[in-house]
Amino acid sequence: MTIRRNIRRLALASAATAMFVMAGAIAQDAAFDWNPRSGDAWVDRQLDDVNRYGARYQQPFVDEMVRYYGAPRELVTELLATRRWAAGDVYYACAIAQSLGRPCREIVDEWERDHGTGWGAVAGSMGIKPGSTQFQHIKRGFATTYDRWARPIVLDVEPGGARQRANPDADDQDSSPEKAPAKASDKAHGQDGGQGRGVSSDRSAAPGRGTHREKGSKD
Repeated sequence: MTIRRNIRRLALASAATAMFVMAGAIAQDAAFDWNPRSGDAWVDRQLDDVNRYGARYQQPFVDEMVRYYGAPRELVTELLATRRWAAGDVYYACAIAQSLGRPCREIVDEWERDHGTGWGAVAGSMGIKPGSTQFQHIKRGFATTYDRWARPIVLDVEPGGARQRANPDADDQDSSPEKAPAKASDKAHGQDGGQGRGVSSDRSAAPGRGTHREKGSKD
């Protein structure tokens, strides 16, 4: 029994190691050098965290883009698997598209043509600049997405609010054991079906809710 138990532990450890190596390889093998340059340091850090989440939990990430950001499933899958886009780039393209009421595919085409200038310049050419209504909408969208993923997030500055810091413990959090999120129902809101709510993967959190942590004035 002891030998069998040790073999089982070794197999689990090997599988976990392979998962982390694969996630890192996906992030490093992106078609474009990872440097979002959104014009907002908080957004850049969140996109970096989205990269880690999307590499580790690709199916829940794809579901989020399809059901809540209106992106075609085949497009999201193609961007990740065939065109080797980083998950953070996919997310931001879809978030910009949603804020403008445009198809995600159009923003994808813009990014593939002008990615060398960074997301800040690409979004700016479409009228989205730091501080604008659309930009604030995109920033708030991170919180609702993280709620559905049951992933901790620290909110950034909002107009008239106190200064806050974004995910300072993301690296520590990412290196600790993390539960895989449960797959949301196919009846969730979006292109795949009717109205619905996201499903939390954290049993300690209420369904569809994540953990928001806020910091004070020190950044």
